[in-house]
Amino acid sequence: MSRRKFSVSHLKGSAFKADGLRAFFEYRDLGIKDATGGRAVAHVIRARPGGEFVARTHWHETEFQLVYVLKGWIKFDYEGVGEVLLEAGSCAYQPPGIRHRELGHSDDLELLEVVIPADFKTVELPDH
Repeated sequence: MSRRKFSVSHLKGSAFKADGLRAFFEYRDLGIKDATGGRAVAHVIRARPGGEFVARTHWHETEFQLVYVLKGWIKFDYEGVGEVLLEAGSCAYQPPGIRHRELGHSDDLELLEVVIPADFKTVELPDH
C-alpha cells in the first residue's frame, strides 16, 4: 500500500494567485497535489476582477475532472451536449477529452475543481 500524506488547507495561509490556466481567473491551491504525490489536484477558482475574458474551444487530457460551483454562475458549451449553465450548487463531471468552451461567468464566480492527474495538458483549438 502506498503512503498517503494527510492534508488540510485553511484560507488564512493560502491566498488566491493569478498563476493558473486562465488569466481571467485566480486560483487557490488546496494542497492535494502535494498530499497525493501528483495523483490529483484540487483548487478553488474565482473570477479575477478586471480580468479580460477570452475563451477558446479546448479539451483536457485527464482521467477525471469535476467542477462544483460554490458561488455565482458559469456557462459552457460542451461538444455533443450543448450549452450548460452551472449555478451555485451545480456539479459537473467533464469526461476526459470532451471539447468545451466557456461562454461567460458572473463577477462573483467561485468554483471547486478536482482533476486527475494533477499535471494535465490542455489542448486549445485554433479560432475559426
